[in-house]
Amino acid sequence: MGLGSDMYRQQILDHYKNPRNYGELEDPDFTHVGENPSCGDTIQMEVRLDDAGETVEAVRFTGDGCAISMASASMLSERLHGMAVDELDALDTDDVTEMLGVDISPMRVKCAVLGRQVAQDGAKIHRGELDPDEDRTVTEE
Repeated sequence: MGLGSDMYRQQILDHYKNPRNYGELEDPDFTHVGENPSCGDTIQMEVRLDDAGETVEAVRFTGDGCAISMASASMLSERLHGMAVDELDALDTDDVTEMLGVDISPMRVKCAVLGRQVAQDGAKIHRGELDPDEDRTVTEE
């Protein structure tokens, strides 16, 4: 473990203690909640799109969970701002773990990707591609 990983650990801790974009959004285009039952994490993402519905204009999240899930949702909320919805759809587990910058154990990957899964599912529901009643808790990655 070199100095670099310590820097990333500090970044995760900072996002956990001082989450960015934490709270609720006025007039979101979609709101979605997801949970990771294995760790007890729950995250709600609220997203507002531009008038064309193609770009993320604003993101807020609320929830409760471990440091990894909260820090990941906070970092993701910053990264999603100004991102094309197509890019959001394309985000994968590697994108999230690279954003966090530390090695995540297999058990913690579900915590790390929860925010991304919630945002992607919310976008799919908004477009009518996913049944909102379908239980989409993160079980596989």
